[in-house]
Amino acid sequence: MAITKSFASASPWDLVDLSQDSLKVAAAAITFNPIFWNFIARQEYHNKVLTKLFGGNSRYGCYFLAFVIFSLGIIRDYLYEQALRDQPALDILQTDTVKYAAGGLFLTGNVLVISSMWALGLTGTYLGDYFGILMDSRVTGFPFNITDAPMYHGSTLSFLGTALWFGKPAGILLSIWVTVMYQIALRFEDPFTAEIYAKRERERVKKTG
Repeated sequence: MAITKSFASASPWDLVDLSQDSLKVAAAAITFNPIFWNFIARQEYHNKVLTKLFGGNSRYGCYFLAFVIFSLGIIRDYLYEQALRDQPALDILQTDTVKYAAGGLFLTGNVLVISSMWALGLTGTYLGDYFGILMDSRVTGFPFNITDAPMYHGSTLSFLGTALWFGKPAGILLSIWVTVMYQIALRFEDPFTAEIYAKRERERVKKTG
């Protein structure tokens, strides 16, 4: 059973139990997911692997990838919660004020994620660009007028909110790792996606010119 540490007497090394396998598994899942979907999406863009798998139907390929990404997210979230259960809590994180803050972060995070999915649609959310399923124009309304990556930022806020709700420093550490992985993912995704749309514009200019 997880124990509660006292902020006044605990050293920084007492706040996270690095010996727990569940912590390592959760960190591995957080690492794996964005690497996986970026690798598969680029394979689809260059080699049409999923489109070919579904008999040339790019939409079915995108729907399949959406299902896989969503399922991996559920598994990752489960592993994260299990990891938190095995970690010590911290007394100063178990106050009503922290609980309210945690609830606010979790709610804000979910609003960003859900509203982003609503604005983008299924194929826009789940890498349809790599399948040649492009949006007519860039989405600039809410939540994209708040942040350019609401799915990632919202997910990070949800991780942090969960960590604070349970009062687990290990959850804060894992939330930081989520941020790192998403920032790395954006460094690959943003320029690649921008080039996909730039290529479309160049092709439009050629047709009209």
